[in-house]
Amino acid sequence: MKTYSAKAQDQQKQWFVVDAKERVLGRLASFVATRLRGKHRPEYTPHVDTGDYIVVVNADKISLTGRKLDAKMYHHYTGYPGGLKSKNARELLKKRPSEVINHAVRGMLPKNRLGRKMIKKLKVYAGPDHPHEAQQPQPLDF
Repeated sequence: MKTYSAKAQDQQKQWFVVDAKERVLGRLASFVATRLRGKHRPEYTPHVDTGDYIVVVNADKISLTGRKLDAKMYHHYTGYPGGLKSKNARELLKKRPSEVINHAVRGMLPKNRLGRKMIKKLKVYAGPDHPHEAQQPQPLDF
């Protein structure tokens, strides 16, 4: 019996919508990362992108456990001397809620060009509306 290796051109990618309302950030991120990688499929191959497109809505209604709203810090560097900027999760959720989910999922994907390709299939929106109705995404619950 030969080992099956998936080909990128043979993959049928589907679109799914995940509602992030009242979901814990880490659990949601690990579920989405698994779907983006394609590990839920029987034809999963580690070096091929076999995952689906995921649209996450209601990112502003995500929940964090414990005191993470105030204790969890997000940093970015502007490129200038003394340009390290830091915000806690509460401030970032208020200003850019999609960045919180994007950051969590990106950390769970491979750190190579395949991971950069996978993160482009993640679409995160703060409210309940999204512009991907033409792709007919199916609701996905976990």
